Amino acid sequence: MQYGFTSGSCAAAAAKAAVYMLLSGRRKTEITIETPKGIPYHAKVEHIKIQETEVSCAVQKDGGDDPDVTTGAWIYATVSICEENNNQIEIDGGIGVGRVTRPGLDQPVGNAAINTVPRQMIAKEVSEVCHLFDFQGGIKVVISVPEGEHLAAQTFNPRLGIKGGISILGTSGIVEPMSDKALLDTIAVELKQKRAEGHSIVAISPGNYGLEFMKRTYGYDLERSVKCSNFIGQTIDMVKELGFSKMLLTGHIGKLIKVSGGIMNTHSKEADCRMELLAAAAIRAGAEVTLLREILDCIGTEDAVDRIKKAGFLEPAMEYVMEKMEDHLKHRAGGGLEIECMVYSNDIGLLGVTPGAEALLKELLEEKE
Repeated sequence: MQYGFTSGSCAAAAAKAAVYMLLSGRRKTEITIETPKGIPYHAKVEHIKIQETEVSCAVQKDGGDDPDVTTGAWIYATVSICEENNNQIEIDGGIGVGRVTRPGLDQPVGNAAINTVPRQMIAKEVSEVCHLFDFQGGIKVVISVPEGEHLAAQTFNPRLGIKGGISILGTSGIVEPMSDKALLDTIAVELKQKRAEGHSIVAISPGNYGLEFMKRTYGYDLERSVKCSNFIGQTIDMVKELGFSKMLLTGHIGKLIKVSGGIMNTHSKEADCRMELLAAAAIRAGAEVTLLREILDCIGTEDAVDRIKKAGFLEPAMEYVMEKMEDHLKHRAGGGLEIECMVYSNDIGLLGVTPGAEALLKELLEEKE
């Protein structure tokens, strides 16, 4: 699979090309920068606009084989001489680059969402060009992404309190074709943000599946949960490391049944065993072999749960499931973190809770108020 280059690399390349053109007066249609990973980035420079006091140009984001919504977007840099800032490089965001409105992120509230490493990359590349031309004055760099506000709606930025556009990101300068790391990084950012806001209890959910059920039954909006996708175990690790005292995990039976078997990454490529685990719970509840065969032949958990319910074994089967889930969750946490869990299905609604789950949900609702 082919790697790509981050929005931070694109911003640094565009800024380097723009300041070169500003100080030399010559067009520059290609530029090379060194990424923090040590891999050079050879970028084509387009949309060049040279004026007497400023230059702007753009580099197109190439995410390689990573499914990134920003792939294909144009990252612009506009540079100008800043007379009052000798030897200083000022970096800011323009149209389509988000602004931070909540604490706990890489940048303080009010700053453009241009993360630390991209800022360092931009400053390094611009400084090299200034040194080349023996320029001692100040330079202002404004990064913009015309499509940024539209693209941001497809990212986690609105949830994180980054308004008005995308973030300029990247720690290595390259995009590896693997979305797992990006998801884990996002989970970590959301958790850190909640801690920075003073929260000691955190709600975790694999996704918004069952959103209406939680709203209707408990008045709780799953949008307020940190979405952990399939990474339940690693999210527990992060929750504990960040010092939360309590965690409520809520989710659909199709995901969370796997936790009753100690499976902490619920992606189907890692493990399945959904029907086997439901069949095991039904056995413990006293089910006959005929029902077990029906469960094992089911394609989805909703169908399997419905069959267990019709046979009269759902309540004891789910009690067993919740006991096993509680054991595995607490074992992963290793003490020092109270974990409770709520499991539901679309057709039936609430299927099972650990002993302290509803009390913990009440705490979360009171915290909101």
